[in-house]
Amino acid sequence: MGIVRIAVSGGPGAGKTTLWRAVAEAHRQRVIAVPEVATLMFSHVFPGVQSAGERRAVQRAIFTVQHSLEHVYEQRLAADQVLWCDRGVPDGGGYWPEGPDLFFESMQTSWQAELARYSAVLFMESAAVGGMSIADGNHTRTEDLATAVHLDQRLHQVWSAHPNFHLVQAERDFAAKVERALQLAERLLGIFSG
Repeated sequence: MGIVRIAVSGGPGAGKTTLWRAVAEAHRQRVIAVPEVATLMFSHVFPGVQSAGERRAVQRAIFTVQHSLEHVYEQRLAADQVLWCDRGVPDGGGYWPEGPDLFFESMQTSWQAELARYSAVLFMESAAVGGMSIADGNHTRTEDLATAVHLDQRLHQVWSAHPNFHLVQAERDFAAKVERALQLAERLLGIFSG
C-alpha cells in the first residue's frame, strides 16, 4: 500500500491539535504522530508575521521543514503504521498571500502532487465560521474572527480538491464536534489498516 499519511487540517481554532493528540494517544502503536510545524516555528524560530514578504518567507520555511519532518518520521514507520499529521504541506497554499496556485509554483511543485502525498484529509472547520470564539490558549494564534474565517475558506479550497476529503463542520458543542471527528478518524484508520 505504500506510506499512508492522513492530514488533519482546518482554519484557526478548529480543534485540529485536540483531535490530533487524542488519536495519537489512543493509537500509540498504530500511528506515528507528526506535529504541526507552523506552531513549532512560531514558538521557537519566527516572530509574528508583519508583511506579505514575511508571510512568504515563513511559508517557504514551513514547506521545507514539513517535507523533511515527514521524511524523518517515514523512516520510523513499521508495517501497518500510519503518519498522522497535524496539518500538511498543502496548508501553505491557504496562507500564501497570492493564493495556492502561486504557492505551489513558488515551491516548484504542483497542487496535485502535494495533495497526492496524503491518503486522506480530515478537515476541521474553524469555530470562527460559526461565529464562536477561537481563543484556546494557543499563544501563536493572532487571528481575529474575520481573518480566521477567511483562512478557513482558503484552506478548505486547498484541501477540498483531495479525493478523500472529509469535512467536520463547526458546531457550538466542541466536545460533540471532536467526538464526530474521532469517529471519522477511527473509520479512516480502519480503511488504511494493512
